[in-house]
Amino acid sequence: MTTVSEKTIDIEAILRSKMGGKSWLVPRPLVSWLKRIAHQDQVNAFLWESRDLKGTPWLEACVSYLQMNLHVEGMENLPAKDDERHYTFVSNHPLGGIDGVALGSIIGRHYDGRFRYLVNDLLMNLPGLAPLCVPINKTGKQGRDFPRLVKATFESQNHVLMFPAGLCSRRQDDGSIRDIAWSKTFLTKSVETQRDIVPIHFSGENSKKFYRLARFSDRYLPFNLAMLFLVDEMYKNVGKDFRITIGKPLPWQTFDKTKTPAEWAQFVQDKVYSL
Repeated sequence: MTTVSEKTIDIEAILRSKMGGKSWLVPRPLVSWLKRIAHQDQVNAFLWESRDLKGTPWLEACVSYLQMNLHVEGMENLPAKDDERHYTFVSNHPLGGIDGVALGSIIGRHYDGRFRYLVNDLLMNLPGLAPLCVPINKTGKQGRDFPRLVKATFESQNHVLMFPAGLCSRRQDDGSIRDIAWSKTFLTKSVETQRDIVPIHFSGENSKKFYRLARFSDRYLPFNLAMLFLVDEMYKNVGKDFRITIGKPLPWQTFDKTKTPAEWAQFVQDKVYSL
């Protein structure tokens, strides 16, 4: 697990870990730009100041640091923490980062930290967050481990918090901000392990510039360029108000053979956007 230092987030080290001996090919001006867009110094200052916090307390410190004003509706729909059952919490992903922090702080406090995220392995570089994470990387060795990791997570004693889109929301042709189609994994694994699904809607959006960049990246590039800008978008959202709506749990028995898993996944996604 990553330990906290005064340079926990090190763009050059991340490039070396991802590119190996080819990292020297990245031009120095580009490395400097990446450090700026990732707010390396600001993030490292926060990580150092919060170095003694782990899990839910760290998430709550993030919410405070980012001055997020969270307005939660439907707290009564969260199942009791002592009912001895395990749940899958699924949400839209409008912001690509701080929405996960905010929801984790709420779920973590309600269930005494007894939940796990399925997340991009890059987030393991955040020491305060890492204890709550199951790192998912569908390439390389972790790609081969992906089914096993997912299976173990759903069979564990922890609740699961997921963003089934995998990516943050995109601007649609009609101008709305909405997730891409959700992966069916959350649904099939919830049914297999008899977990009811709790739908959650998170309000908010990134900048117009971000959505233009995301559209260009999705159409013309072989990698997710927009992801590089998510930390910058996070800082643009400092001090804003966000509405979180928690829906009633959907019993796992709901998801029968009348629809395919992909159709049921779409059903749950539509349910989230109706909240």
